[in-house]
Amino acid sequence: MKKREFLRTMGLAAVSLTSGNFLLQACSGGKKKYKNWAWMSGRKDVTKEDWIKTFSTLRSHHIDAVLIYGDKKEDILSLIPLANREGLEIHHWFRSLECVDEEIMNEHPDWFTVSRNGDSSLDKPPYIPQYKWLCPTKPEVREYMVNRVSDSAETDGLTGVHLDYIRYIDVILPVGLQAKYNLVQDKEYPEYDFCYCPTCREAFKEKEGIDPFDLPDPTKSEAWRQFRYDSLTQLVNRCAEAVHKKNKKITAAVFPSPDIARRLVRQDWPKWNLDGVLPMMYHKYYNEGVDWIKKVTAEGKKELPANIPLYSGLHIAMLKPAELPFAVTNALKGGADGIVLFTGWAMTDEHWKQLIKVI
Repeated sequence: MKKREFLRTMGLAAVSLTSGNFLLQACSGGKKKYKNWAWMSGRKDVTKEDWIKTFSTLRSHHIDAVLIYGDKKEDILSLIPLANREGLEIHHWFRSLECVDEEIMNEHPDWFTVSRNGDSSLDKPPYIPQYKWLCPTKPEVREYMVNRVSDSAETDGLTGVHLDYIRYIDVILPVGLQAKYNLVQDKEYPEYDFCYCPTCREAFKEKEGIDPFDLPDPTKSEAWRQFRYDSLTQLVNRCAEAVHKKNKKITAAVFPSPDIARRLVRQDWPKWNLDGVLPMMYHKYYNEGVDWIKKVTAEGKKELPANIPLYSGLHIAMLKPAELPFAVTNALKGGADGIVLFTGWAMTDEHWKQLIKVI
């Protein structure tokens, strides 16, 4: 074994041992109680018996809540009693502004975002064919979203609603993903810069007295950037109000830190009235090591109101089993209120053995 590999292995082993001590100290004396989650896609190839076994495994490894993906609440109804039976919270996880609904595409093409090039994301989606995004400024889209979360929140046995893709299209991809698309995004290019639809332009002009197309350089305008932050915030907070009226909780998957989220996808998530934020601390997308998780977690906790918990999302496919305790420890040392596994399905037996050492 090479010296560098030996030191790395010994370092991870030391972290694995000290992680347990760190958590024991953190949890003793009532200092802090952690809550742990798992994102779980609603796989159609999984039987009822498989789900029962999976929920039991999650609970026995100190996972407290599961986020089950489904475009509609009907997709997850049968799983609610199974999760509840194991003592797991179950949250309905669905796509928000990235649209996969053919009916919406056919009946409401005007609801979709428009790039600075003037192209609709419905007709000319950037990056990948399914990148067709609804505009958060449009009153019709806001009403559609509020109705969706309200309908889901009425479901008996459901703990909450979880918003994913609640953002704009990436104006800049995470640096680790740019090579995948043969891109170098050293600035905000027009084909990835959204939204310049008539609704957004008119609303901004009414507020600031100028059409964003008439700005000398829209990418340099703080007012235009803030307009889009606020548009998302207003939508999320309307959804939160609707869910809270049903006495349910609302959470969201967000980009890793407030700075990254604002720069890349216009999310100003510290201003969202949520019951928890689940930042995706997917370190390899940013060409970072596992220790980076502590840094971005701390940045999020610093900006969030004290009453809103932050749960650090860990990409299991990016983590070898021996690295998982290190990732968990970095998240908690950064101030996280728990961790989220992406996804529960990706956990191997060895991952579970490593995880149980630290939570």
